[in-house]
Amino acid sequence: MATSTFSCEDGMEEDGVSEGEGKNLGPCSGPNRQRDLCTFCTISLDQEEVFRTKVFDKSLSPFYGEDFYFEIPRPFQCLSFYVFAKGVFQRDLPVGKVSIRKEELCKFSGKEHWFGLQPVDPNSEVQGKVHLEMRLNELIIENGSMCQQLLVRIIECQGLPLISGQNCDPYATVSLVGPARSDQKKTKVKKKTSDPQFEETFNFEVNLIYIWGLMSSCFSLCLSVCVCVCRVDLWNNGNLAQDVFLGETRVSVKILRNDHIHRAWYLLQPKGNGKSKTDDLGSLRLNVTYTEDNVLPSACYTPLRTLLLKSPDIKPISASAAHILGDICRERYEAVLPVVRLLLHHSRLVPFVSAITVLELENTQEANTIFRGNSLATRCIDDMMKIVGRSYLTVTLKPVLDEICDSNKTCEIDPIKLKEGDNVEVNKENLQGYVQKVFSSITQSSSSCPPLMCDVFRSLRHMASKRFPGERGITRIFVLSPHLHPTSSSAGLQSSGNLSKSSFKESYMYDFFKSFQEDKCIEKVKKVIKLTVPISRDYLFCFREIQKRAQGRKRIGKRNFKKRWLRVTNRELSYHKHRGKEALCIIPVKNIRAVEKLYESAFNRKNMFQVLHSEKPLYVQAGNCVEASEWVEVLSQVSRCNPDRLGTFHPSAHVAGAWLCCRSLSDNQPGCKPCTPTLLANLQLDIDCDRETERIFSLLTSSYSKLQKMEDACASIAVYQGPPREQDDYSLFTIQDPKETFHTVQQITHILEELQREHDTRSGTAQYGSQ
Repeated sequence: MATSTFSCEDGMEEDGVSEGEGKNLGPCSGPNRQRDLCTFCTISLDQEEVFRTKVFDKSLSPFYGEDFYFEIPRPFQCLSFYVFAKGVFQRDLPVGKVSIRKEELCKFSGKEHWFGLQPVDPNSEVQGKVHLEMRLNELIIENGSMCQQLLVRIIECQGLPLISGQNCDPYATVSLVGPARSDQKKTKVKKKTSDPQFEETFNFEVNLIYIWGLMSSCFSLCLSVCVCVCRVDLWNNGNLAQDVFLGETRVSVKILRNDHIHRAWYLLQPKGNGKSKTDDLGSLRLNVTYTEDNVLPSACYTPLRTLLLKSPDIKPISASAAHILGDICRERYEAVLPVVRLLLHHSRLVPFVSAITVLELENTQEANTIFRGNSLATRCIDDMMKIVGRSYLTVTLKPVLDEICDSNKTCEIDPIKLKEGDNVEVNKENLQGYVQKVFSSITQSSSSCPPLMCDVFRSLRHMASKRFPGERGITRIFVLSPHLHPTSSSAGLQSSGNLSKSSFKESYMYDFFKSFQEDKCIEKVKKVIKLTVPISRDYLFCFREIQKRAQGRKRIGKRNFKKRWLRVTNRELSYHKHRGKEALCIIPVKNIRAVEKLYESAFNRKNMFQVLHSEKPLYVQAGNCVEASEWVEVLSQVSRCNPDRLGTFHPSAHVAGAWLCCRSLSDNQPGCKPCTPTLLANLQLDIDCDRETERIFSLLTSSYSKLQKMEDACASIAVYQGPPREQDDYSLFTIQDPKETFHTVQQITHILEELQREHDTRSGTAQYGSQ
């Protein structure tokens, strides 16, 4: 989560990155030129790696072709892409990097660009900011002459990088650099923190020459003082090793005046601004999509949120705020998603989907066309399944798809695409076996289908049955949704999903289709629709390397943390010394009482979370901020229905006889902070309602002209009992009750004006070196 510069609360950013391809990687000449580079790319928030691609073998122009989508969970300065040459007997060697500052991301968002690779220089790998206070004091020294004193106060730093995965031991040096002088002073070292509090003041004597102004009765500073620069460098104390440069900032003394205090935050910069001449290192093609929401305090969104949550109760439903948004943003597919998220969070989605489905069924003439169009109802259902069905998709298909990918058997049976030496009968057998495995996984998965999806489907089936008695159109949504079953066997599944003997298109697919049109397959599909199959498998969600703290230890120390492999299934959480080896400890999922993030100050480590269960808490450090969020998400999801979940927790550790967060002495003391609210029992997504409401505000604002046209249409219908024929735009709106719709549109307009005023009030943008 990234902090908005003009908001009282947090903003949230998200990034979608498509790693395209590299071109002419590596130095173009010299001894370092390598013809057979095996390369891979990493994505980093500042210096913290969050994703990496697969290794591409022996090519100077590799095509990576990988997509990454992630929400950014912390403040950052740069989104960086590093290209590495894979080492065999040594560490991976950096080839070059592309670094895009946060404020420049919008320039490149949504389009492909070729970026030239820059060198990876330790002196340019910086992040974080420093808080400074400076002033000039005038002094009279012993001999009676005047002297200026520059006072520099190092207050604090924030967001310094990790060093070898751990918090650094930072200190600062302060230098006054000018003509014929360079004085330097140093702060104390702060241990194991990325946000050190220094609170140290240094003074520098400056001998001045005063010049009498002919046209003025005041003195002015000599030019030699104006060109002096205060330079602050941040370093990591290396103890016995060499100190590591963390960044610098330079502030000109000429910004000061007598008795004036300058206090500001400065972003740390590379040494010498990171400018250096290098060989051409090649280029990287990227497609970066970046969005940032500037979220106001929660109270500002209460009127709009309340109006949207009333939508399921409005009669007719077409006069509701949520339906109006879908109407005026009909061509924008993403417009429905924030409404679905908001209604999901407040348990209002099922009644809303039911209401808009009734409206759609009234306008559907044949059962075969149910839910085939791009309507508001189908878009809501589609987004609901994307959100709620993600874990269901993972546990249902991932194991069998992994098995298929690992086995790597040829399945091509199209005569036109067959290669020389291919055996079509063997390929047909391979394809049949794969599809049967996928089909079995799906038909045995009913019990892991999320309850909310079941509620929606049950409601839809009931309404469709009333509108078209005896028809089976509703089964199509569950069985054939591409977001639930995106596999190569979709053709066979469609054949069974129709619950009838369908025809086939390609002659070479005859035998394949025939097997899925047998009665036994259709009966299995009917069975999964009834959602009655019990769970019988242990599904693996995550297995990754982490740092684990020994349970029950009372002291803080590096030795208490050890590398382990953490494994979580729908039944148990376990950690192992080596991947695939016997578990050192097993915690049944049913015993997990809470999963929460941990304050960095607890162990002076970032990306920590805790698993609270019936025994001692388990403290875990993830590899990066994105992984930490994923662990908390999946563990919260698998333990969501546990009856003994906690209402409060301690966000820090119990060390030396007291909780570091609230200073309570008893280790059994109830928590001092409320646990993260458990959402609907089948959701694994933590929904930020303020953020979703801000997105809805942005969508309504960008479609304000259509909102006004809808208001005019309501007035016209009310007066003339129908819109004038020449107003073609009116036909795009669903207006069943013009008076009720007009009233809702006016409410929306008033709320938009109030929210816009709030944004305008808080729209000041922080400049470099501002307070």
